Amino acid sequence: MRKYVIIGAIGSGKGTQSGLLARDLDIVHISVGDIFRWHVKNHTKLGAQVRRIMAAGELVGDDLAENVVRERLDQHDWNYGFIVDGFPRSRRQTEFFLESYDIDGVIHLDLPDAEVRRRVLGRRLCSRCGMDYNLIADRPTEEGRCDVCGGELVTREDDTEEALAERLRDYHEKTDPILELFARKEYVVTVDARPGIDEVQRTLRERLRLPMPR
Repeated sequence: MRKYVIIGAIGSGKGTQSGLLARDLDIVHISVGDIFRWHVKNHTKLGAQVRRIMAAGELVGDDLAENVVRERLDQHDWNYGFIVDGFPRSRRQTEFFLESYDIDGVIHLDLPDAEVRRRVLGRRLCSRCGMDYNLIADRPTEEGRCDVCGGELVTREDDTEEALAERLRDYHEKTDPILELFARKEYVVTVDARPGIDEVQRTLRERLRLPMPR
């Protein structure tokens, strides 16, 4: 059984790299952000709570985040292991996780702030069907139009210089202490997230001593 945590700034490729590991190792990818988004989209009681928190410009508290992670992992559908993306995000959440679960490693996707800005500010979203694009690596066939439905591509509301600067500041303030805590247990494997997807995947597998897929 393999159990991992993946940490990285916005745009570092956490979802992509987690997905590749989950698929090839037959482990479960648990995205805490996706869980919250599902609840908001489906108008659940938890979703209403998260929506109120976001509307007030606040972050989801430790108690709520820990409960969501505990509830998800208590489902025990991860027979061969899991990789958690989007948690922990505070010192308390890290201590909770270390006390509650045995893990094999923490993957830190290291991406300089300048590259984060380049990737994030190049993201676009179809206003009609919600398809994601990136003007750096995944450009649409027709400029400004979705390949799937022809809808107009727009910038996400929170993909602005000002919002990104605030998110990066918050990321560093919270993440550096988290990595220090994990590093004390010798869990952290830091991987340069600037190269292409395949190269990053190959490097992190080498660092984790995992075989590459055939």
